Formats: sequence, structure tokens, C-alpha cells
Amino acid sequence: MSITSKLPEVGTTIFTVMSKLASDCDANNLSQGFPGFECDPTLLDFVDKYMRAGFNQYAPMSGIPVFRERITEKTKLVYGIELNSESEVTVVSGATEALYAAVTAVVTQGDEVILFDPAYDSYAPAVKLNGGVPVYVSLEMPDFSVDWEKVKSAITDKTRLIMVNTPHNPSGYVWTHDDLNTLVELIEDKDIFVVSDEVYEHITFDGRKHLSLLTHPILRERTFVCGSFGKTFHVTGWKIGYCLAPPQLTEEFRKVHQFLTFSTATPLQYALADYMSEPSRYYSLPDFYQRKRDLFCEGLKETPFEFTPAQGSFFQMVSYGHLSQESDYDLAVRLTKEIGVASIPISVFFSDKKDHKILRFCFAKEDEDLNSALNKLKTIRL
Repeated sequence: MSITSKLPEVGTTIFTVMSKLASDCDANNLSQGFPGFECDPTLLDFVDKYMRAGFNQYAPMSGIPVFRERITEKTKLVYGIELNSESEVTVVSGATEALYAAVTAVVTQGDEVILFDPAYDSYAPAVKLNGGVPVYVSLEMPDFSVDWEKVKSAITDKTRLIMVNTPHNPSGYVWTHDDLNTLVELIEDKDIFVVSDEVYEHITFDGRKHLSLLTHPILRERTFVCGSFGKTFHVTGWKIGYCLAPPQLTEEFRKVHQFLTFSTATPLQYALADYMSEPSRYYSLPDFYQRKRDLFCEGLKETPFEFTPAQGSFFQMVSYGHLSQESDYDLAVRLTKEIGVASIPISVFFSDKKDHKILRFCFAKEDEDLNSALNKLKTIRL
């Protein structure tokens, strides 16, 4: 029997490819974006507590009430925004599910969705699977900021949704007040929704503050904000995410969510609720990751790469076009095999796969692993 693929262009992700290659070559894996260290043992103790106490059956579809309440407390503490935990907060099985459910909630056949290029690889498939049409707006290099005139030109009567990512993956660019205000100017008189991927919300550097789209009153009324505790608490394998949206949008979001995963692991939700009772556990994250970024960037100064320290996220991009015209994919593979350091070629994030001679490294690793990788990178010849 034959199958007509709904995503014929999609194959094995570059993250799977590079992580396998790193394993095969016993390389320092700075490719896939997951922390290379354990979470706080206290959090594991909470999980054990609730598993042994019998909290192992289905959770409520929208999330454990006390966990949703903790999320509203965090939102008020960090952003000064009060949410209703019953009608505006939904717990999901990872931010990728949140993104997909949000797109599905508002996008129908033929709707246009503006994506900033380069973009995380789950955005376009979510749009296409819902019959939408991705419309790409290229970000401005070298800082990957938004050219708002391009966005204005891309908006048509068919535009239904704009997908935002701040801090941005792969570049680390952090949106400014001007970005938020200009977005409002472009869409406030139009029926356009926003999905905001804010999974790196607590990982910003050099005094920058993450500006959640919730903080603008006009954007708050039309935005699905998607977040992840996997990134915040170093437990990406738990796949615990959430969506914050006004009641009308939350209602549609939950209609989709209940037929995707329905609910999320019960003892993990209770454990995180207990863990979040101490706000310092997420407030300390910028300093923790800035130390790792600074360590990595200081070592990069002794390599032939050119770079600007990332504004946010736990990724650092480096440029090598001044030294070589080797493709970013070929160089990423070669560095993994020859010196034992795996990275991601950022051409995979671009809709046209254009090669800008840039690699992305993840510095969410133990200092020992970062120093080992840096010593190897210092030996490269391009």
C-alpha cells in the first residue's frame, strides 16, 4: 500500500543525526539542545515522594490545580501579570505540543502564517499539517533582529497568525520593547493571532530582561505563550510544558490538547509544584547560564571563529566564512569526526537551507565538557 506523505520534505532531524554521530565518534556533543548535567536532587526527591504516595494515575486534562496555580504565581512574580489558573493556564506534554495545539486552534485551510527565518524546525510542519501556508520573513544578520518593514509587507488579508520566538533559537536574539510595540502597531486592527515560543524565558544575559508578549495588554488578548520547564529546570526528558492564553483562546487550545496527549505525567506535575514554591530556583538561572556562556566565549577567542556573545538561550553561534567556503553541514560532520566536537549547521533552520557559514554550539554542559570541547576547537585549521 502507498502513502501520500503530508510532510514529504521531512526526514530525520539534524539533531538526531548529529547526536548519533557524536555518540559514534565519542565526541563532545554540543549539538542537540539539552543540559549535560543533572537536575537538582531535591526535585527528584519530590518525584519519588509523589510516585510512592500513589499519585500515578491520569492528571486533569488542563493540569494539576496546584501546579497551574504555581505557574500563575511565577507569572505574577516575574512579569507582574495576573492570570486565572482555571481559565488561562494549560499544562501540556512539552512546549512542542503547546506550539502544535496553538497553531491547530486558530489555523485553517489556506491561512497564512508568518514565520521568522531562520526558525525552529517544528513551526512549519505544524502550519502545513493544519492546511496553513508558511510565509517566511528573513531576520536581519548578523544579530538576527526583525526588519519590521519586511513583516508589514508580508501581511495580507490571509494572514492569520505570526509565530514569535524570544529568546530566539538558534541566534539567541532577545526581543526589545520596540519589537513588541511595532508588532502591536501592525496587527492591532487586524484579525491576527500570535504564538510566542518563550521556552528560554529565564536564560538572558548582560542584564537583558525577557519581555513576554503577555506584558503588552493588546498582545496578551491574542497570544498563546508557550513555555517549558524542561529548559528551566534541566529536565528536558520529562516533556513538561504549558500554554498561557486568554480564556477564549484557552478554550480552543484545550479542545486540541485533549486529543493530542490529554494529560501530562501526574507525579512530575506535583513535584514541580513543590519545587516552584521557592522562586529562587528559577530566578537564579540567568547567572547560572551566563557563567557558562562567558566560559565558552572566552575559550572561543582562542579559535579562528568569529562570534558575538549570545543575548539569550543556551546556544552560541560562530561564523567561519572569513576562513573557508566549506558547507556548514560538511564542516559540522568533519569537526565531529576529526576533532570530536559536535555542533549544528544553522542552514537547517532556514526555509531555503541557505548556508551562511555559521555553526551553533550548545553550552548547557558541564564546565569540564566545555573546556574539553574548547581545547579541541583551538586545534582546528580551516
